[in-house]
Amino acid sequence: MIRCIAIDDEPVALSIIRKYCERHEGMILETYSSPRLGMQRISEWKPDLVLLDIEMNGTSGIELARQLPPSCCLIFTTAYAHYALDGFEVNAVDFLHKPYFYERFDRAMQKAEQWLRMNDLLRASESPDRQLLLKSEYKNVTVSVDAILYIESMDNYVKVHLADGTSVLSKIPLRTVEEQLPQGEFIRIHRSFVVARRRIAGFSCSEVTLTPKGKVLPIGKKYLDEVSRQLKKNE
Repeated sequence: MIRCIAIDDEPVALSIIRKYCERHEGMILETYSSPRLGMQRISEWKPDLVLLDIEMNGTSGIELARQLPPSCCLIFTTAYAHYALDGFEVNAVDFLHKPYFYERFDRAMQKAEQWLRMNDLLRASESPDRQLLLKSEYKNVTVSVDAILYIESMDNYVKVHLADGTSVLSKIPLRTVEEQLPQGEFIRIHRSFVVARRRIAGFSCSEVTLTPKGKVLPIGKKYLDEVSRQLKKNE
């Protein structure tokens, strides 16, 4: 799942984005007609992708773009083509000129997905200290902390599930692995599951949904109060 926030002062434009995101699938979308509220939510939620209008009742989308976290992928949506150069100067991956059709939107989403994959790889390569060293099938395997989706306990083994769909099986207690993880970046939701907080796309009183791919994991009753307390702080 790609977590996306769209900011545009035109309700019709937001409606079109919502319809296109539903058609594209694999996206969790929030929309804001108020730039102030939208930027506040970006700061709290840290979405993967931001769709941003450029002229909004006196508010400059170009200036807002300069305030985005570096981990956010940016796509501009505007009726004013002459802003294209300004858009790319703030590292926008694409520029959707209104009105645009679904096929053009879909191409922009493909660019965003590629950017997000590359960003994950760069984060991993730039952080050599953010790695786990696990023994798997008599070999030492290095796992990037930033690539971890969740870790599953399986009797005397753990299975480290990665965001790209692969996994690593190692004979080690879950508690031992949990102690090696960066503090505050992972959360125990069940006696059998530790998940990466940045991968949590949504949660209820009984389960969490992870991004990408929408993996759903149960929340153990013993952990529910603490999980709710921690995750609600980030809403």
